[in-house]
Amino acid sequence: MHKRIVICSGGELGRWALPYIENCSYLIGADKGALFLAEHGFRPDIALGDFDSVTAGQLALIRNSSRKVEDCDPIDKNYTDTELAFRHALSLNPGEIVLLGATGTRLDHTLANMHLLAAALQQGTPAAIIDRHNHISLTDSRLTLSRSGYRQISLLPLTMRVTGITLTGFQYPLHNAVLNIGQSLGISNVLAEETGTIQVSEGMLLVIQSND
Repeated sequence: MHKRIVICSGGELGRWALPYIENCSYLIGADKGALFLAEHGFRPDIALGDFDSVTAGQLALIRNSSRKVEDCDPIDKNYTDTELAFRHALSLNPGEIVLLGATGTRLDHTLANMHLLAAALQQGTPAAIIDRHNHISLTDSRLTLSRSGYRQISLLPLTMRVTGITLTGFQYPLHNAVLNIGQSLGISNVLAEETGTIQVSEGMLLVIQSND
């Protein structure tokens, strides 16, 4: 079993991502994310996607820099390149999945990628989306956070209703609260202690740690 799988997708990437890539046991490049890896001297264990975001020369670089390449037809496919990579990662039963390059200018792709966290949660695999300003995870039970460089912590329901939300160690605590989709009650909380705990009775809750 791989301890930590890192997926690089085709959204916003930069030098901030390099430490996460260096600290992994299995590396996946999805479409243009594979190009980012190749250009920065990494050798992904697998590169996959339709590669419609890269030139022929860039695709040649990806092929030469990857241990394995899986192409798919850009029209006759049911999943985004990122979901293909995520499904592959889940099939390996890893200890953790970190998804980089999953946010950016395409809000539709960003939201779809956030929804992928539900598949990992249902499998019992810890997973997170990380970009330059945010760390996004999902819980349906209990999650403990520590001070890790992020100033704000926001809670948003991914299901229609999340019940039994109890926060300890936060500036604005909650006890057995309910969040319905469309409410902003959980936006911009902060830790009041070194660690904080989020408890959920029912439903799926997005936990977004962020900096301006």
